Amino acid sequence: MVSGSLAGNNLSGNLPPNFGSYLPNLEDLILAVNKLSGIIPSSIGNASKLRTLALGNNMFTGSIPHALGRLRFLERLHLGANNLKGESSIQELSFLTSLTNCKRLRILYLSFNPLIGILPISIGNLSTSLQLFGASTCKLKGNIPTEIGNLSNLYQLSLNNNDLTGTIPPSIGQLQKLQGLYLPANKLQGSIPNDICQLRNLVELYLANNQLSGSIPACLGELAFLRHLYLGSNKLNSTIPLTLCSLNDILSLDMSSNFLVGYLPSDMGNLKVLVKIDLSRNQLSGEIPSNIGGLLDLTSLSLAHNRFEGPILHSFSNLKSLEFMDLSDNALSGEIPKSLEGLVYLKYLNMSFNRLYGEIPTEGPFANFSAESFMMNKALKRNAVLPTQAESLPLATWRRISYQEIFQAANGFSGGNLLGRGSFGSVYRGTLSDGKDVAIKVFNMQEEAAFKSFDAECEVMRHIRHRNLIKIISSCSNSYIDFKALRLNIMIDVALAMEYLHHSCSTPIVHCDLKPSNILLDEDFGGHVGDFGIAKLLGEEESMRKTQTLATIGYMAPEYGSNGIVTTRGDVYSYGIVLMETFTRRRPTDEIFSEEMSMKNWVRDSLCGSVTEVVDANLLRGEDEQFMAKKQCISSVLGLAVDCVADSHEERINMKDVVTTLKKINLTYLASSY
Repeated sequence: MVSGSLAGNNLSGNLPPNFGSYLPNLEDLILAVNKLSGIIPSSIGNASKLRTLALGNNMFTGSIPHALGRLRFLERLHLGANNLKGESSIQELSFLTSLTNCKRLRILYLSFNPLIGILPISIGNLSTSLQLFGASTCKLKGNIPTEIGNLSNLYQLSLNNNDLTGTIPPSIGQLQKLQGLYLPANKLQGSIPNDICQLRNLVELYLANNQLSGSIPACLGELAFLRHLYLGSNKLNSTIPLTLCSLNDILSLDMSSNFLVGYLPSDMGNLKVLVKIDLSRNQLSGEIPSNIGGLLDLTSLSLAHNRFEGPILHSFSNLKSLEFMDLSDNALSGEIPKSLEGLVYLKYLNMSFNRLYGEIPTEGPFANFSAESFMMNKALKRNAVLPTQAESLPLATWRRISYQEIFQAANGFSGGNLLGRGSFGSVYRGTLSDGKDVAIKVFNMQEEAAFKSFDAECEVMRHIRHRNLIKIISSCSNSYIDFKALRLNIMIDVALAMEYLHHSCSTPIVHCDLKPSNILLDEDFGGHVGDFGIAKLLGEEESMRKTQTLATIGYMAPEYGSNGIVTTRGDVYSYGIVLMETFTRRRPTDEIFSEEMSMKNWVRDSLCGSVTEVVDANLLRGEDEQFMAKKQCISSVLGLAVDCVADSHEERINMKDVVTTLKKINLTYLASSY
């Protein structure tokens, strides 16, 4: 047998120790996307004719065997998405040194393994034929070795979502064939080296979510093939180089969350194929150039949280493909052009916190936008006219009602307002703020069939109109169904709150009772931590205290429950449990859990097996085209949760690291689902 492929066959078990000894003539071994576990046997080095070894997307553990260095004909090595680690006693990932013997190696993919180590300088001695090196989400530490510039045939370098520090080595400019450079979500510092501008074949440059400072190199405008430029969430503090307007083929431009100043270049209209612009959260000023209206392929435009002034341009009405526009928190003035009603694909609009006046347009997409899209513009007014015949009530003029108004209308969904219960929900009597009496149907989203019931009811009601049939006024959602917009973002909000309590207050505050019922949501589903009834202050030089006040069973840290020890790491433990509950929809006190199998052990075991078995089924559906991106994101979130709930408080991470990790996970998910 020369080639063997058993990929995607749900295989389980271990590879036998002498596995490789039986394969002296095998050239291609493909066992990816199974459930194989245990270590990769060193005997694999005896399969001396192997050209392809693909063991990715399994559950292999242990270290990567040095014996792979004996595979002199190896061209493709895929070990990604396992649970492989570096040698425990050695900081450097020495297996990479052994792979320098594989002189024909073209593909080396290690991503999504907790390698936890430093890239050795011997990485520069890897095969000069190497075209792809992927080590994303591997918990890599230390610097990017200068010697990486020796890999002269590299097409793609992916080191994103690690803990890499130091600067971007100028030697990267030697990788003349590089088309994709992915370094986001690390801790890289210093400036963006001008040497990157020597990468004349570069198509994608991702440097977001680091600590890079200084100027954006003007020479980036010379990269004629650049399609995606992501520099957001750094500390860049220059103007936007005029030369970037020479990037005629650029599709995505993201420089958000920096300290950029000055005006938008007047030639931005030259970027004719641009699909996404995100310059939000900077200090940009002046008027928005009118020729942005010539970017006919633009689907997303965010200029929020800057200092732009002047009018909202009539030329924006030419952006017929636009789906997302955020101009909030600037100093824009004048009227909202009525011509924007023609943006039929616009799904999100935010013009709040400006100085706009006049009437808000009511036709087209504007019929679907709530007051929140226009708030804090004191001179704006909405002059919507409701129809007199309810039978002909069009969808565009349905009233938008917040969950809070519904909650108040039904008296908090009290028993006194209950009209009846059904298989998939309950119906309550209520009175809206304008005095209208309504019936409010609340679906039980714990029941999967409720989704189908809701869809079916909507499908029926959209086709019927009669004065003696119930009329649908509006609907709203307060569920956790949207993975990206709700669950993850809410938990990031909570983490930011806890980080503030622990690390930004003059006297650290320990909440002592973090649990879901103490997390409140605002109208935009932003998370807010409340109930400080048993919180404790830690004085100077005090890292822990003792208390006799008990927190909530299931959420309190072991040292709190047994000895009354209060530390900030106790809050971290509680946060980890809440994080697990958020993504599994299981409470730590559910009957399935016991001393033998606690919630944290259940989740921990799933990370070594199939995480889909513990995740809320509403988040991961096999037919979802972004299934793998979501699965990896949720696995990373649950891995973080496990790090939060270590038995010893000294082994838990702190809330600063929690925030950093969650932001990295979010960025990685957004990049992979783009």
